[in-house]
Amino acid sequence: MSHAATATVADPRRTALDRWLQDIDPGFGPAAPLGSDASFRRYFRSVRDATSHVVMDAPPQHEDVGPFLRVAAILRSLGLRAPAVLAADRAQGFVLLEDLGDRTFTRALAQGVPEAELYRIAAETLRRLQARWAECRDAIGPEAERLPVYDPARLLDEARLLVDWYWPEVHGTPVPDPVREDFEQAWRQVLDRLPELPSTLVLRDFHVDNLMLLPDTGDGPDCGLLDFQDAVVGSPAYDLVSLLEDARRDVSPAVAQSILEDALAAGPWSAGPFLHHYRVLGVQRTVKIIGIFTRLARRDLKPGYQIHQPRLWRLLQHGLQTTELEPVAGWFQRHFRADGRPCAR
Repeated sequence: MSHAATATVADPRRTALDRWLQDIDPGFGPAAPLGSDASFRRYFRSVRDATSHVVMDAPPQHEDVGPFLRVAAILRSLGLRAPAVLAADRAQGFVLLEDLGDRTFTRALAQGVPEAELYRIAAETLRRLQARWAECRDAIGPEAERLPVYDPARLLDEARLLVDWYWPEVHGTPVPDPVREDFEQAWRQVLDRLPELPSTLVLRDFHVDNLMLLPDTGDGPDCGLLDFQDAVVGSPAYDLVSLLEDARRDVSPAVAQSILEDALAAGPWSAGPFLHHYRVLGVQRTVKIIGIFTRLARRDLKPGYQIHQPRLWRLLQHGLQTTELEPVAGWFQRHFRADGRPCAR
């Protein structure tokens, strides 16, 4: 059997992707694997006329590229550095993108770029995004209207991932209905007390793995944005806590505190309501990710994310110390130890 036939049997979507690129321009070289993420999406590189391009493969039975295309257009209209979309086939789930390179903030940190500098660039990018959203929201029009709202119902639905996936993993049985009801009631109490804040565009996965350090164009290094297809309209505190309470790496407390203080000083909101959101949404996000990482291991056979569970439980225990989270903290104290293992019965 030829190599081409073997490739077809082994990976028909990659063969279809190469065919799609050839239909666009015969000058595209074969797609080379670039990586995947926590979803069903995969990424490839293809070179045309000595210029590298990134190709997204999002199987349409699992992923819809429509939200990615919509949010990419919004971000670029706001002057942010999302990759340019060069071609897209929504039916097949293929998207041809500008290649922003390989230098994620994670790699830049490993190469010795100071943490404080990178987090300052990230926070400034977030501040710029939120300021331009406030200025241009009405001009964006229907595309902005189509974005989901990050309301208490959606936040609670995400928090349920812990009882849906982590609880059965550590107990060996589904969560009992009364325990689930107590969990949901605790979260409703917490979420219903969130004070009013102006809403903004929330990327939801704003952390160093999804930020690209781009060359200095004269005004300092620029920040490219990746993995934003799940964007919503919600609290201005969410993406900041996503950056500073990272599920995948420990952020220096001094850097996190400095960035948070700068955000409070620069933002168009009162410190009290913003910090209330920051604390509640930080815990909600951590609870959600504990469930997601367990689901990735059990349902999707991607166990690598489980290495981060100890960090997540440390973040959770720290976050539960605040008065805003008392109902949720009580539930966890009744059912889990500080390290995430079940309480003895």
